[in-house]
Parts: sequence; structure tokens; C-alpha cells
Amino acid sequence: MHIVEKKVKLSDIDIVELLGANEANLQLIENKFDTAITVRGDTVVLRGEPIEVKKIEQIFQELMHTLKRTGRLQVADVSMIVDLVAGGRAGAVVPSSLSQEELDSVILWGKKEMVRARTPRQLEYYRKVRSNDLVFCIGPAGTGKTFLAVAMALAALRANEVSRIILSRPAVEAGESLGFLPGDISEKVDPYLRPLLDALSEMVSPDKLKSMLEKRIVEIVPLAYMRGRTLNNSFIILDEAQNATKTQMKMFLTRLGRNSKAIVTGDTTQVDLPRRHESGLLDVSRLFSGIQGIDFCAFEKSDVVRHRLVAEIVAAYEREAQQREDARELPAAS
Repeated sequence: MHIVEKKVKLSDIDIVELLGANEANLQLIENKFDTAITVRGDTVVLRGEPIEVKKIEQIFQELMHTLKRTGRLQVADVSMIVDLVAGGRAGAVVPSSLSQEELDSVILWGKKEMVRARTPRQLEYYRKVRSNDLVFCIGPAGTGKTFLAVAMALAALRANEVSRIILSRPAVEAGESLGFLPGDISEKVDPYLRPLLDALSEMVSPDKLKSMLEKRIVEIVPLAYMRGRTLNNSFIILDEAQNATKTQMKMFLTRLGRNSKAIVTGDTTQVDLPRRHESGLLDVSRLFSGIQGIDFCAFEKSDVVRHRLVAEIVAAYEREAQQREDARELPAAS
């Protein structure tokens, strides 16, 4: 990937008016592209692929021209200019070989490749998230629960449907204690939140991801630090939710604010809590079934899209669990 750096001078212009209140105009541009955008005084620094950098430079030139001519910038003006220059998908190349059905399954247009639903249940997952404010997705490892959730969040951000992404996980260890971890809070929780960063890194360039994290457009926080917050205009993902207690689940779900969506993902067969029955994910279908705006998606081992062996491994554990269950029922039957 060829990366270039370009500086755009904001001369003879009201920079505050150009960038918008709380830099809303700047964020609208940032959300549309993968290029990292940094403002230093009266200079905008662009770092990304040449085609995108050229388009963003053109957007700033058009915005400055409009501002000089009219004296102010409306959000609608900025959005129109961005869409016109970006060409709808920010320059993504659409393969001509794709059918309409495959195009409808595309979740995010990336620079290297697109992220799309690859199984019927993944497509169902995508559609349910589009039409509901809260979706619970439960299934085995490797089915794309977290990866697709992150892709849907980035797509919503790019379309300016939300202004930030909040990613959270319970800080629960899988069967072994790591003991005391050195460093500040960010370094301490990094091992727990690393899978979310890995998913983001697959879809966003390192410079762009760093910029998004620094500007808190993307926040990655432990579940314990969510209490007391109201998350407006956000796309919120709770990953590994089987390790959230019932109290934590209630706390998380009541963070949802205006114009926000939430996805809760987990695998009820991999609960790492000391007492499995405390998992807040085990009874959500009973509690929330029938509530408008809440929906559920259940993946099975046939939906595994990782390495071929992952599906075989999941199946082997399921067979063993069934054999144990059958063995417990035998004495009662006799």
C-alpha cells in the first residue's frame, strides 16, 4: 500500500466555521475516508493513499470556496460536497463479477477487500442490525459475530448514521489468572480488548485507527468502566458477553442513548465466570423476547468462517457435551 502525506493550507478563511462546531464538518469528512486527517493550526495534514488524499484535498478546496462565497457552511453543504467528490463509496472499486444478491450482502467497502455476509445467517444478522436498535448475536467461535459487528459499526460511522463507536468487553480471564499487570489502565486492559483492536485493524489503516482512537471517535473500554455513562449517537458493541454478570448486563443495556445502536455478542458454551449461572447472556431471550426494537440472531457451527478445523473442533466439543448429557439421563431412565 502506497502512502503519501499532503499538507493543505487553510488561508484567508474562518477555520472554526470551516471545521464546524466541535469539528463536526471535519468528522463528517474523516468518517467517509480511510485517510488520517490532522489539523495543525492553519494547516490540514493528510496521510493516506494517493487517490483518497487527492479527493480530500479537493473537498477542502470546495469547502473553502463555498465558505468564501456564502460566509458560512451548513452541514448539508458539507455532506453534499463530500458525497459528490467521494463518489458514494469513497473510491471503492466494485467488482463487475458481483451479482445483485452479493452486492446486497456487502457490509463495508474496504480498500483491500469488501466485508460481506457469507452465510444466510450472517446476512440475517446484518439485516436485523439494520432494522433494530439492539441485537443479541449468540454462537460458537469463528462465526464472524465480532468481526461483522465491527464492520457494521464502521459502515454506520462512514455513513454518518452515528458519530462514534464504543467497543467493550468484560475483563475476565479464560481459565487462568494473569496476576498483576504493569502499566497504566490502558496497558492493563489491552490484553482483554486486543481482539476488538485486531478486528478494527483488519478494516482500518494504522494511521487512521490511531487518529480515531486519539480523537475518541472509537473508544475501547472495559465493561466495568461503562457505569454512569449515557451513550448518544453511538454504535456500541459488547463482545464476549457470556462473561458479563446479570448486573453488568443490565448496567450495559441501560447505557443506550438517543440515536444509538447496540450489538451484544457471545458464546454461551464458553462462560468463564466462577458460577456459570451468573452469566447475563443466558436469559436475555426470555427477558426481552417480543420487545419491539430488540432482536436475536443464533449462529451454529455450520456458520464458522475461520479455518476449516474450527468447525470440526466446535463439533467435537458439542458431541462430548451431548454424550455427557446422555450419560446423566441414563440412570433416571432406568
